[in-house]
Amino acid sequence: MTKLGNIGIGGKNPVRIMAILNTSPESFYKKSIKVTKQQIANTIKQMEIDGADFIDVGGMSTAPYLSTLISEKLETKRILDAIKVIQNVSNLPISVDTCRANVAKSVLEYGIEIINDISGLKYDDQMINVIENYSPSLVLCAFDSKTVSGDPQSTKNLLKDSILLAKTAGIPSSKIVLDPAIGFFRKSGSGSFFTKIRSDWIERDLSIIQKLKSIKMGYPILISVSNKSFIGKLLGKKNTFDRLNGSLVAEAISVLNGANIIRTHNVAETKDAITIASKLSR
Repeated sequence: MTKLGNIGIGGKNPVRIMAILNTSPESFYKKSIKVTKQQIANTIKQMEIDGADFIDVGGMSTAPYLSTLISEKLETKRILDAIKVIQNVSNLPISVDTCRANVAKSVLEYGIEIINDISGLKYDDQMINVIENYSPSLVLCAFDSKTVSGDPQSTKNLLKDSILLAKTAGIPSSKIVLDPAIGFFRKSGSGSFFTKIRSDWIERDLSIIQKLKSIKMGYPILISVSNKSFIGKLLGKKNTFDRLNGSLVAEAISVLNGANIIRTHNVAETKDAITIASKLSR
């Protein structure tokens, strides 16, 4: 059975919720940004009440259309400051959203057990060494530094590459979850953390959600669609605050199509949506 930290994923386990806590003022969804100790504490308490199974902490925005690169020192500080508050108010497992080895090393030394790498261990050459030394649970996202087609098969191939890297670092299959990286395949962008594709990025994301089961390869799947651009484009909702309904529908359909973890900004609403979707998927 797969576990992220001490939480069982997939199989007969319920669909899990990974709640997003952004400590980066640059992040695209402003409601998710919490920077003061009181904001973080209050938010975490509410997320736990609402049904979160994990807290995913990010210290640097990686949205493809934003130029948001910050120093590793600042990213680390933001994340560690948040972790200290979270651990004081909750026992929920903490995942850290980073693709930089020095940041990962710092949080793993602090006792964090889950690394969510949006580059699938490919962005930072030193990440493999860190992963090998600490053996955390991993969320591996589809990523490539070259231009790809972005279809389900190429996405599957990119994930296979990341699985191989994780196995090289000694990580067993039971500690790996896959993320097909909705929103991170674009023709162009201002940041460094996306995969260039030749095809239409909205069609790419839709096809991935429709065909989730075809890319699982025996691993649990995490989907993160909350308030993302494809929802805004499809609904004509430029303001991210107006994308809740679209997000919930996409999350419910992802569950019907085989998602095992939903990563979301909207814990209470997502909990309701996936509870119904899970009943209907039996």
